[in-house]
Amino acid sequence: MKRTGTRFRPRLARTDYDAIVIGSGIGGLTTAALLAKLGKRVCVLEQHYTAGGFTHSYEREGYEWDVGVHYIGEVHKPWSMIRRVFDVISDGNLHWAPMDARYDRIILGEATYDYVAGREEFKTEVKRHFPQEAAAIDRYVDLLSEVSAKVPRFFAGQALPRTLGVLYSKLRRHLLPDYFFKTTLQVLEGLTQNRELIGLLTAQWGDYGLPPAQAAFVMHAMVAKHYITGGNYPVGGAVRIAETIIPVIEAAGGQVFTYAGVEQILIENGRAVGVRLHKDGVELRAPQIVSCAGLIPTYTRLIPADVAARHNLLAPLQRVEPSAATLCLYAGFKGSAAELGLPKTNYWVYPSADHDQNVSAFKHDTKAPMPLIYMSFPSAKDPSWDARFPNKATVEIVAATQPQLFAQWQGSTWGKRGDDYEAFKAQLTEQLLETLYQHQPQLRGALDFCELATPLSTEWFQWNVQGEIYGIDHTVKRFDQHWIHSQTPIKGLYLTGADTVTAGVGGALMAGVLTASRMLGWRGYRVGKLLKNWTANGSLPATETAETV
Repeated sequence: MKRTGTRFRPRLARTDYDAIVIGSGIGGLTTAALLAKLGKRVCVLEQHYTAGGFTHSYEREGYEWDVGVHYIGEVHKPWSMIRRVFDVISDGNLHWAPMDARYDRIILGEATYDYVAGREEFKTEVKRHFPQEAAAIDRYVDLLSEVSAKVPRFFAGQALPRTLGVLYSKLRRHLLPDYFFKTTLQVLEGLTQNRELIGLLTAQWGDYGLPPAQAAFVMHAMVAKHYITGGNYPVGGAVRIAETIIPVIEAAGGQVFTYAGVEQILIENGRAVGVRLHKDGVELRAPQIVSCAGLIPTYTRLIPADVAARHNLLAPLQRVEPSAATLCLYAGFKGSAAELGLPKTNYWVYPSADHDQNVSAFKHDTKAPMPLIYMSFPSAKDPSWDARFPNKATVEIVAATQPQLFAQWQGSTWGKRGDDYEAFKAQLTEQLLETLYQHQPQLRGALDFCELATPLSTEWFQWNVQGEIYGIDHTVKRFDQHWIHSQTPIKGLYLTGADTVTAGVGGALMAGVLTASRMLGWRGYRVGKLLKNWTANGSLPATETAETV
């Protein structure tokens, strides 16, 4: 097994932590590493056998797969904020490899299109298919840049004291253009009535889990802008993310523990003062507690019910919904990626260009085509793969599903769910493999091993509500929940991760930045100064222009 972090033992724990972080997803690791860089001793507690959350990797039968890092945008630009954050929290030890220029291939029914890296290249490729829509395509790409430039203003309240941050969020509608508060479909219908073009431009909706009529345009625009100059993959696989961040936390006297599930956050005299672990009821204490376990699990499972009621934490949860649940097939093949002709390009396969109709049809009839099937080829993306796993290749297939399909096995133990469950998984596996072979026929006959993860697997290992992979849904209504803030109403308790900013590695990473800033109070400017002054390992000097948080 590929593991990062140290298995928890009570004798290894310290008594002088400055902060405790619950959960080692990228938001939690970022918060911890930034605090460590500023001299804080931080303890990170992970209930899984390995650290990293959705950025971890796992091995089986001599193969390795990532579970959530399929590609990252903008890290190939040394001046970008996301690259600067990764460099700081890894001491410059995390490296990236570019994917193909045609980084995403979109299949809408019988039609095939490519996303090409670069703003102008992207526009040229789309216009080649839709020459009559040139003005709409130009305006669409401009909108992505406009949103990106204003996003720091949109999320600035997360770094402010809670009262001011909530007030700021209520005023956002007066500070930002109206397209920040519309659905993706509403905005795109203002640009074009070509349904095929709308379907193509919104084909990355799987990166945040909602089709265009439901998704907030701000969410879509952030994702589309993030990738428009190309995709990248961590050299050495996704496991390198945690492997390079953990030493930074440890260098300041902190620790990252695995097998350290938290049972409850300890509240005394209205203030968070520590945590109690499932293991033997061990208690650890610190003046600041951070949860990267997700908004809903934190408020419903980790905080005592009477405390949650006293601070009115539960009622507002009725206004948010868990995000999409998925299947994920991890497949290993005999032969190298080069020998098998695997691309560095991701494949997005849809029944048609009408994403909302596809989702609706599947919701009402599970025998309808899956509304989204995504295929990634990590062994082709990682230049170090062949040295680590010679004559082997991997594929990951992610597909949208419905949690209720697995309701009869809810509450069962992982690996012990019975023959009916395994038979159902085998049926789904065959369906996903057949889709793969339609687009990569040379793989037929080369399969060596495969394993399917269902929403129950995700719930078991990630400790979420119903196997969701993006926290709470990214609807327009979700971004109008002003009470969602990195600082909770309970003194000394903070949130980080996707639920405080947005889904995806980049969103959770920036949540870590904002949470760390808020935890430092009026000294929060030190986080920005730390990022601005990063100059190691070839990054631009502080005098160069950089994007702001």
